[in-house]
Amino acid sequence: MTRTTDETLGPSDRPKRAQSFYGNSPDVILLSNHINAGGGDGAEVIYSLRNSDKLASMIASEILRSGQNVRKYYQRRLPSDPSKDYYYILRDTPNNESLIIEYGFADSKGDDPDLLKNDYESLAEAVVRAIASYVGVPYTSGSSDSNVYIVKSGDRIFMGNNE
Repeated sequence: MTRTTDETLGPSDRPKRAQSFYGNSPDVILLSNHINAGGGDGAEVIYSLRNSDKLASMIASEILRSGQNVRKYYQRRLPSDPSKDYYYILRDTPNNESLIIEYGFADSKGDDPDLLKNDYESLAEAVVRAIASYVGVPYTSGSSDSNVYIVKSGDRIFMGNNE
């Protein structure tokens, strides 16, 4: 979580802030969560050129399983330099496994607005299930398991792992 208030961060500030908390190593999974706009329908998962599609595919499958249609998972190249990622959050986190998740379109004529408003927790849990499977740990819903630590504002990631 790079911010918990309504704060504007510039393009170079977002990757720097995320990495200031979690580092710039390959074992860090960086998710940039969004709601899309522009008249489409369904979720999209964008993954970095340096990473395989495995985690993106797993996230897309779990989102689909949660009831949201998935448009695609893909990579996008910078037109002026096709060796680089188009999106700065992917491009400027060079050692992390970085992904952008667009959960749906706020202006969709389909069911996206209802899903985003009323079922956002199941979409978030879909991503958690995918990541748990990807890193090889059992998935447990945080809502009913007393052995699960819920991260609080101000925690650092290693605190949750140790408690």
